[in-house]
Amino acid sequence: MAQAHRVEANGASIPAIGLGTFKMTGETCERAVAQALACGYRHIDTARMYDNEAAVGAGLKAGGVPREEVFVTTKVWWEDIAPGDLERSAEASLKRLGLSQVDLLLIHWPNAAVPVARSTAALCAAKRAGLARHIGVSNYTVALLDEAVGAANEPLVTNQVEYHPYLDQSRLKSAIRRHGMAMTSYRPLGGSDILDDPTLASIAEAHGRQASQIVLRWHVQQPGIVAIPKSGTPERIRHNIEVFDFALTDDEMARISALARPEGRMVKPSFAPRWDEAA
Repeated sequence: MAQAHRVEANGASIPAIGLGTFKMTGETCERAVAQALACGYRHIDTARMYDNEAAVGAGLKAGGVPREEVFVTTKVWWEDIAPGDLERSAEASLKRLGLSQVDLLLIHWPNAAVPVARSTAALCAAKRAGLARHIGVSNYTVALLDEAVGAANEPLVTNQVEYHPYLDQSRLKSAIRRHGMAMTSYRPLGGSDILDDPTLASIAEAHGRQASQIVLRWHVQQPGIVAIPKSGTPERIRHNIEVFDFALTDDEMARISALARPEGRMVKPSFAPRWDEAA
């Protein structure tokens, strides 16, 4: 059984590979969570907006792994991050998950109508109320992250953002490291075009691995990076965590990083902040 390495960040110890659950619901989600736990995953990521917290909770129960061994993350939707609303959303998430506390509670997206100081205060209040062991943010730019860290009176442990070989996040990674935080990569495999890239194909052939494993190894071999690939397929769930028994060379790492392109971002909702330019 694969065992995930961990990333240490401002008091949190986060398994470097987690199961993403976006767009998985019902029994499909429940089975995926239980399968992931059986394969050695100890990090499960969900969110209120995913509409699958109850299924994740059922999967956690079916998986049979002691609660203290599993790192569970959920997120508060951007429309609910004002003081009072955020705490109520977190409480509702816990009820759906069937948990008394999550390991990590994130603000899913910033909200231009709610000042960062206010949303951060609410997030810190949720931690002090015992709703979460750790707190953090998601989809924050460098400026928003700096503002949130400055406003927080509890440690922020991660910024969960889109990151894959086609998207340069060097500027944001530097800011996250400066604050002692981890960077959690969502959509870490990008799309099928990335996995079909000739560069990745050649590196995968050299290692006798799949392109997806090469990409995930590229993630976790970078300091302070956590990746949360999503899959509902048992074989892919297993393959995605089998990345800790080989290493990429410095040249291979550089070749993968060089695949970044200006149009690499894939997640662009209308309410997104103005993203940082590539370094």
